[in-house]
Amino acid sequence: MTRALEGVRVLDMTHVQSGPSATQLLAWLGADVVKLEAPSGDITRRQLRDIPDVDSLYFTMLNCNKRSITLNMKTPEGKEIFTELVRRSDVMVENFGPGAVDRMGFTWERLRELNPRLIYASIKGFGPGKYASYKAYEVIAQAMGGSMSTTGFEDGPPLATGAQIGDSGTGVHAVAGILAALYQRERTGRGQRVQVAMQHAVLNLCRVKLRDQQRLAHGPLAEYPNKSFGDSVPRSGNASGGGQPGWAVRCAPGGPNDYIYVIVQPQGWAPLARIIGRPELADDPEWATPEARLPKLDKMFQLIEEWSSTLGKWEALERLNAENIPCGPVLSTKELIEDESLRENGMIVTVDHPERGPFTTVGSPLQLSDSPVEITRSPLLGEHNEQIYSEELGISPERLAELKTNGVI
Repeated sequence: MTRALEGVRVLDMTHVQSGPSATQLLAWLGADVVKLEAPSGDITRRQLRDIPDVDSLYFTMLNCNKRSITLNMKTPEGKEIFTELVRRSDVMVENFGPGAVDRMGFTWERLRELNPRLIYASIKGFGPGKYASYKAYEVIAQAMGGSMSTTGFEDGPPLATGAQIGDSGTGVHAVAGILAALYQRERTGRGQRVQVAMQHAVLNLCRVKLRDQQRLAHGPLAEYPNKSFGDSVPRSGNASGGGQPGWAVRCAPGGPNDYIYVIVQPQGWAPLARIIGRPELADDPEWATPEARLPKLDKMFQLIEEWSSTLGKWEALERLNAENIPCGPVLSTKELIEDESLRENGMIVTVDHPERGPFTTVGSPLQLSDSPVEITRSPLLGEHNEQIYSEELGISPERLAELKTNGVI
């Protein structure tokens, strides 16, 4: 069975997380992703190592299903080889600082001249303008995209989310742009430039907060538990902030992740009142309608927590699910990595690595019926130099050895 992007060659010049997360998704969809690294390698090969002198989990979990070549782009020979790689690629992806590839001598105009069908995707921290030269990191993107100011509790500082919405979230946006450009190329025969900024991706993911910013002009946000409102959307703890109120309530025995998240729908109030041992609240005018409950959401979830705190989270979930009440457990990283259903779904997988041995990683969240994904390990540094340079570009073994001696590869 062929895969969705079979026959698409991706020249992957990315490093760290935002770019590699994008190119790994393309690889899982079947593209031939060739990771081009400096002879010293992607910096994440060495960052956060848990085993000395072995590629870190940071690297291995972001670079599965790829091939690796090394190339010194600062040398004339390296630029010549790169030129040939561009000619043979469908997509090129990079996440260097602004203007870095231009300074290497490969502007968009030059790349388009070398390969008119090339799709050139760039991931940057910010778009053109006053932020363009800022250095971008995951949490900086969260800070500048609207996430941090709206995450946390009302009386606490802004908080970063554990989800990598700045890096991997931007990578997903980049994949969407690349796939759209590939599809358009089928009609036009032309490649194009794809640009995605981390700040912009986070802002897109925070659009509901911009919705609420505009709603503030017409008064307080009743769906939020906050007692007072200023001129911007506040931090609102675990409130859903949407049409159906929700909150994380504590369960026994009271550990750091002994919580379930409960949504109270209008039709769910009566069975929920029975479950928590307060059936009289189903018909009480002070509680019976969403409008009546809205001013006292904190008290409502306190009542639910008085019940849930006497039960383990799985028992509480079983009782709530039996009445079709939306709820879910707060799963720790340990619980996730050991979750059998996630393994059965292919979302938690174990991969063998020749140097570090077996390691656990995430599988592809994109599941296509006619494009199955098998997760294969990340490549060793320069593992595919001979395969690509000699077998595909036709460089002789003697010349290849010379290039290595001279620090070109």
